[in-house]
Amino acid sequence: MDTGQDNGTLRVTIREAAARLGVTEAAIRKRIQRGSLDKELGQDGRVYVYLDLSQDKSQPESQAGRDLLVEDLREQVHFLRSVLNEERDARRRADTIIAQLTQANAALAQRVPELEAPSERSEGAEPRSGTSTPTERRAGTQETTERVSWWRRMFGGS
Repeated sequence: MDTGQDNGTLRVTIREAAARLGVTEAAIRKRIQRGSLDKELGQDGRVYVYLDLSQDKSQPESQAGRDLLVEDLREQVHFLRSVLNEERDARRRADTIIAQLTQANAALAQRVPELEAPSERSEGAEPRSGTSTPTERRAGTQETTERVSWWRRMFGGS
């Protein structure tokens, strides 16, 4: 293994770079392909990459970089928790509104029979001043004493 250091940069093989960065060799090759890692073809035919020492997870010098990463992750967790709490509060408000609307709907549903009752009485009421409905005229005097349903009045039939 041929490694060299100059100005905070470490020259390592792809395998060693993967181990030092904690990723797979395929990930290192992809970084080389994207140009995010510099590479060099050695005299022995091997491909070497240059790592910044702050990226090296196997060295204590990179502890400061890890501390920054951990702090960044803690901030993200804090932010996500606050978003989660906001969403929970919004859900509680929505549930409260739904419960109130359900109660209001139930109260209105109880009033429906009250509102329908007067219309049924007016349908069954005696015709005013001797007038009769066309159904009653057709049915004769025998059915005038019986109550005729609305659909029979509308569509006819006996």
